[in-house]
Amino acid sequence: MTIYIGNLSYRATEEDLKSVFADYGTVSRVVLPTDRETGRMRGFAFVEMMEDAQEDAAIAELDGAEWMGRPLRVNKAKPKEEGNRGAGIKRNSGY
Repeated sequence: MTIYIGNLSYRATEEDLKSVFADYGTVSRVVLPTDRETGRMRGFAFVEMMEDAQEDAAIAELDGAEWMGRPLRVNKAKPKEEGNRGAGIKRNSGY
């Protein structure tokens, strides 16, 4: 399972997240997506922990908690939908 963390401060670092989630167990991976064009953080992250029970405890405790001046949104990450990216967008119609 992967944990989604939303409404994240743009100042948060990978080490900050590891530190917070380490209170609930062993963090195996942290991903902080950045904008391709600007290189800035996008305001959310993904955290993976060693055991599902640890992830469940972190979600229960941290969802809605204020961190770095923002109320976090913490839940189980939904699988990425494949093949739907850019649907409905016309590109270079030639006009």
